Amino acid sequence: MPFNTLEYAQLFQTETDKQVVQQATSGWMEANAGQVIYNGGNEIKIPDLNMQGLADYDRDNGYVKGSVSFKYTTYEMTQDRGRSFTLDAMDVNETNFGATAASVLSEFQRTKVIPEIDAYRYSKIAATAIAAGQTKGYVLNESTVISELYSQIYKLCDLGLDMSQLVIPISYDAYGVLNGSEKIQKKIDVGQFAQGGINLSIKYLDGIPLIPVAANRFKTEYLFNNGKTSGQEVGGFTPTANAKDILWMVVNRSAPVAISKTDTPRIFDPLTNQEANAWKIDYRKYHDAFIPKNKVPTIFVTTKGE
Repeated sequence: MPFNTLEYAQLFQTETDKQVVQQATSGWMEANAGQVIYNGGNEIKIPDLNMQGLADYDRDNGYVKGSVSFKYTTYEMTQDRGRSFTLDAMDVNETNFGATAASVLSEFQRTKVIPEIDAYRYSKIAATAIAAGQTKGYVLNESTVISELYSQIYKLCDLGLDMSQLVIPISYDAYGVLNGSEKIQKKIDVGQFAQGGINLSIKYLDGIPLIPVAANRFKTEYLFNNGKTSGQEVGGFTPTANAKDILWMVVNRSAPVAISKTDTPRIFDPLTNQEANAWKIDYRKYHDAFIPKNKVPTIFVTTKGE
């Protein structure tokens, strides 16, 4: 039976997209992409829904007319990232190619792609919050951390949000302070958090999910390397010189709209590959995160103060 590269490519495409949603700490943001229109390429359309409030009913003239505006705004995904892999023909044959390639792509996503996607999304939220004045610096202190956190929670609830609509991505520094306080522990419970078709066991503060985020993914600014520096094939991401550490974010769960799409991987067997006697896999990922203008007031970012 001839080797079916298309079949493998489609399988890898499906599984890599699923892995991002399930394993990224920001995977919950992709649940908001349900009404997003994506037809390939780097453009997506996000719906904006607007309507009027109530008016008096008139017994003679009846109802005051209203309208519903449901229009789509076009956004461009700015993150077009990729990498090409080769697997030597002496190490991999048709029999074990599928398992080996799947293992390579899974590890690549786990250690390189997912951390970068997380870092980009959180820095994008931070940049939006900073531009809107929805941020502050704070020095971690066990005696004041809970009052500081609740002041921000109540700030968003005062806009009409319920606590159940919020989510708190949090640094391990701040997470450790919360967990180390017996007073605060009384307010924390363990529960299930649905993400990407699986249930994660996490801690909740008054019904708000606490999602711990590693420090290297939780800064305000990053440089996403282009893959060529001083002649060396590098890549990935690094914090900028002006980047600040994020302690936590209080976010309306429906505010960030995140999307990530794996382009169909290109697979070349050793006989087709003209560059080497090796299997070649070309991997390409489009992704981005957006916060519609009317949702910007429903995010707040706290950075590490000095």
